[in-house]
Amino acid sequence: MQPLSLSLFSAQSPGAVEEILDRENKRMTDTLASKVTRLKSLALDIDRDAEDQNRYLDGMDSDFTSMTGLLTGSVKRFSTMARSGRDNRKLLCGMAMGLIVAFFILSYFLSKART
Repeated sequence: MQPLSLSLFSAQSPGAVEEILDRENKRMTDTLASKVTRLKSLALDIDRDAEDQNRYLDGMDSDFTSMTGLLTGSVKRFSTMARSGRDNRKLLCGMAMGLIVAFFILSYFLSKART
């Protein structure tokens, strides 16, 4: 026993069968074209997003490089000041104590602001 679609095709003339198959091929071609268009659009979106993220990362890299330069210079100046005479050591200890006190005051105010 033949499947229904084959028996339906065999009952029609060859020109009608070709027309039905041609319409089905055009419909499937249109469906495939729309899927390809969507995939192309997605690929372009992914490419744009990757380029944006690369630009962002390059910016972060230059920011970290400049920050490293600033920190290196600060550490060198700090080391020079610590190695110099006794008066600078007193100044250094006073600055360290001031920073510690400022840190605790700031953390106290921040904890009060949260509650």
